[in-house]
Amino acid sequence: MNTTSSNAAEPMGPPLTDPSAGAQPPAFQQRLGHPRPLWMLFMTEFWERFAFYGMRWALTLYIVAQFFGGDASGQAYASRTYGAFLALVYATAIFGGYVADRVIGYQRSILLGAVVSAIGYFTIMVPNQSLFLLGLATIIVGNGLFKPNISTQVGQLYAQGDERRDSGFTIFYMGINAGAFVAPIITGLLAERLGIPGMPAYKAVFLAAGIGMLISTVWFWFGRRQLQGIGRPPAGAEGMGRVLAVLVGVVVAIPVVYFLMSIDASIVAWILAALFVVLCVMVLVEGLREGSVSRDRSLAMLIIFVFNVLFWCFFEQAGSSFNFLAQNIVDRDFGGWEFQVGWFQSVNPIAILALAPLFAWLWIRLGKANPSIPRKFGLGLILNGLAFLLLMFSLSSLVDGAGKIPFWTLFLVYVIQTAGELCLSPIGLSMVTKLAPLRVVGLAMGGWFLSTAIGNSLSGIFASHVSGEEGMTVASAHAGYTFGFWALIGAGVLLFVIAPLINRLMHGVR
Repeated sequence: MNTTSSNAAEPMGPPLTDPSAGAQPPAFQQRLGHPRPLWMLFMTEFWERFAFYGMRWALTLYIVAQFFGGDASGQAYASRTYGAFLALVYATAIFGGYVADRVIGYQRSILLGAVVSAIGYFTIMVPNQSLFLLGLATIIVGNGLFKPNISTQVGQLYAQGDERRDSGFTIFYMGINAGAFVAPIITGLLAERLGIPGMPAYKAVFLAAGIGMLISTVWFWFGRRQLQGIGRPPAGAEGMGRVLAVLVGVVVAIPVVYFLMSIDASIVAWILAALFVVLCVMVLVEGLREGSVSRDRSLAMLIIFVFNVLFWCFFEQAGSSFNFLAQNIVDRDFGGWEFQVGWFQSVNPIAILALAPLFAWLWIRLGKANPSIPRKFGLGLILNGLAFLLLMFSLSSLVDGAGKIPFWTLFLVYVIQTAGELCLSPIGLSMVTKLAPLRVVGLAMGGWFLSTAIGNSLSGIFASHVSGEEGMTVASAHAGYTFGFWALIGAGVLLFVIAPLINRLMHGVR
């Protein structure tokens, strides 16, 4: 294959890497019952998530404080911007998956995405709204190259039918959440100690995030040798021409994403929905080419994607409406010591670190009684709904004379949501590697993140309605979270009802 830059844009034919085409993976050295490279990928993801979650908790608070002078009327704009940012972070995974599948391979996609993301984290340190949005756009594009492909590399470590796959993805998910746990604590302390009363040092938060992203880059650069060639382009496609072409695409993509960040969030949601339809068609067409079993499995996967949208629409209130709820309506005072708003972001990952080993053990222990994928997803939706039920109760019955609800209620909401997440998110990553047509696993993984993106986009719109034009109140929060409860419970029950149909389409995959 010609690898000069002049031919980099030619039709690519089959994927450069064959992620799961029935071939046995190399005979990896085992560590704690799993292939040794799993732990390298674990730490690479740890530092990338440290960067992402280290700055994520601060975004809406920073927007209101820096660009609205602390006025509560900025909450709605901040929530919509946050939702659009998260949505586009996951949406660009589609293109990142395609680039890895067809152009430069998984390893190079991960490295390029890490470098671009680091540039974005350092850019948002500048206290200028236009540069702030440009920095977010740069993070989005870099994350699109990084996020789907490191997840796919985890799947490539296991042979088809290896029963350790779900457990391996759950362990990998612990790496994500280990970084997500320590990041808000460290960056929150930096913001408090280096800031002034009423204005935390958000610049220090973003600097720490950028450093974390650089560590992730270096970790993967040296650790990728353990992969024994998995994720590299095959012989004849190692030239740098294709990498240069992708880099040009990155430079072009950043202004496009900047524009999308600048327009109305509802338009972004419609654009993502259109992309999702296109992806569904592409996956189904590939499934049809591979035969009826692949077609049915693709259809089952896409049905579950739709329910995934709803889960994340309400789950991803953590950095938007839950932030403002914690800031204004939750009693965070403990006898003169105040629990920082950003620290609530560490509740979810620490709960995952505590519960993930239990879930990983449970899925293996249940053996043939292990719930099917759609039933796990249904359980995740119902648990998410129960978290909103607790918010409904606290906002209607536990509000004190100062208009505050007890600290423990929001804390427990995060824990309940975590249990729901563990029934759904790591299982979803594993599901894609099991059900997607073999030639487009990376693209399908991008589709998984696109469905998450649509949910995140809707989450920002939903959060903006919860806050309203003048800022969040007890009444507006209660009304919004009541709607969330009924939507989640209804979807979870529906998924349980249609689970037998989806199971038939999966042809024995569990």
